[in-house]
Amino acid sequence: MHTLAFMDEELRSLTERLRQESGASPAYDHLVATEDLDELADVLTAPGQPLWARELAAFRLGIAGDRRAFESLVLLLNHRDPQRCVSAAHALARLGDPRTARAAAALATNELRVAYALHPVRLLVELRAPEAVPALITTLQRRLHPHDPYRRVALACVEGLGTLGDKRARRVLNEALAHPALAEAAVQALARIPRQR
Repeated sequence: MHTLAFMDEELRSLTERLRQESGASPAYDHLVATEDLDELADVLTAPGQPLWARELAAFRLGIAGDRRAFESLVLLLNHRDPQRCVSAAHALARLGDPRTARAAAALATNELRVAYALHPVRLLVELRAPEAVPALITTLQRRLHPHDPYRRVALACVEGLGTLGDKRARRVLNEALAHPALAEAAVQALARIPRQR
């Protein structure tokens, strides 16, 4: 298929996974091959569409910069299946929708969904939007109590705050130094934040 010639690694990974989910159905081949964005958008709203079809359509629309994919991709970003979250984050980062950072910040800071916050946190770092640093600080602060089970989320926040290099993160990163699972990353993150004069 000529449309696969320029597809990046993330799309190849997604299409292989969804090919298996679909049972290699003719409908799958059609959705991969079509160049009709309206047809892909219709998949997102038509009743009875399987999840693999909605995900494939949303991903392809997102990569194409078609904002009709936004709501579907945000739902997938908060899915219990990490692979769907990764694909949705990849597409959202390329969608160019101004609502993306606000949605990712809301997902990252939602304590009821913290088990699924890893990919929203990583997306916020990639976007480097104004919402990123406050959301990461809030999420990390909540993870800094004993026996918190979401260490991967906390570590992503620490690493992300180091990448963003914002001095507002200094206090919470200093607090993270007291947590053995986060201490090394916190040292590295603090080293990337410009010293206050």
